[in-house]
Amino acid sequence: MKTRITWKGNVSFLAESGSGHSVLMDGAPEAGGQNLGPRPMEMLLMGLGGCTSFDVMHILKKGRQDVKDCVVEIEAERAPVDPKVFTHIHLHFIVTGNNLNAQQVERAINLSSEKYCSASIMLKNTVTITHDFEIVPLEEPSSY
Repeated sequence: MKTRITWKGNVSFLAESGSGHSVLMDGAPEAGGQNLGPRPMEMLLMGLGGCTSFDVMHILKKGRQDVKDCVVEIEAERAPVDPKVFTHIHLHFIVTGNNLNAQQVERAINLSSEKYCSASIMLKNTVTITHDFEIVPLEEPSSY
């Protein structure tokens, strides 16, 4: 796996992935940026969210759960002084579907956290990561 980061001026950087995709990262105006893209530490959280969401959906689909949507909301706290590492990350999963089994949803999240999500497993060695979930049932359309 490779990536290339190119300085675009001030505190703006273009990240290009080995798979041919790119994203512009930028700093806040108070740090010399123009707010043209996410901050690098936000990208880290986005990567964590994408990695664990991929796993959770894969596991639920394999378990024949009728999932229609999966959102993970992530909140993180950082140390107040440099290097301002993450001290706590909380992931809140919102899983929507028909007749979802709460035990299977919880199992999928735990398997991702403990066995499959490379980002989560790597980060948990330096930061406390917690998670919870809610299930949003879809209402079946009434028949007349």
